[in-house]
Amino acid sequence: YLRDSISTKCDVEGLCHSYRTNLFRNVRFLDYPSNRIQCLLPCTALSVVKILEQCPGAYDSSQPIGQKMAGKIVTVINRSEIVGRPLAAMLANDGADVYSIDIESIYLFRGGRLQKCAHGETTETCVRKSSIVITGVPTKAYRLPTEWIQPNSTVVNVASFKNVDEDALLQIPGVVYVPQVGKVTVAMLERNLMRLFQNFHAPNANDNTKRVEEETKVAWYGSPMQLYTAVAITALLALQMMRTR
Repeated sequence: YLRDSISTKCDVEGLCHSYRTNLFRNVRFLDYPSNRIQCLLPCTALSVVKILEQCPGAYDSSQPIGQKMAGKIVTVINRSEIVGRPLAAMLANDGADVYSIDIESIYLFRGGRLQKCAHGETTETCVRKSSIVITGVPTKAYRLPTEWIQPNSTVVNVASFKNVDEDALLQIPGVVYVPQVGKVTVAMLERNLMRLFQNFHAPNANDNTKRVEEETKVAWYGSPMQLYTAVAITALLALQMMRTR
């Protein structure tokens, strides 16, 4: 609830309700249909995309926006709200088929839709068919079996722990390995900060602010989901306080 209450003018992480909803709907501008004010994107997920753009064979810059990863199969082993889920959506918005894996389930992001995978699909089958594998498991104990990685694949480690045996991985022919994304994430945070300033806080940004306010007018309570969340949390807190008396 606190995250969703942050204004689009101040949300440098790009994770508030408006930015997140637009991401999952593949809406790239705040002021549709004028399309002058670009949305912000989550920093860590954006850093992975920017890294992949520089990796050979991951992105095809000759293709139009939304098709630069057409035909690619990607596996993302993480489905957190901060990294895995927005990253899968971003790659799918660029045309890839993205397998999103967490400890309990596997989903496929394809063409703006999230669908559960067929029975029998496993982490191994997903990784074996993928040319790009992204790991973000926040535990020291996890290791992705390197025998699942195909030659000429790209492997990106997002977690603070190493999710793969680097020595074994680099023995696979043609593998491109990115061991960490932290410094690029910081750069994307600064990029978002500059975009916020340009969109809403620069001396000539008043027109942009007015345009967004006019084209995204909502009720005083925000969206119905925000109202429901606020009422539910308030009721639960009230009940808890009554019980403790």
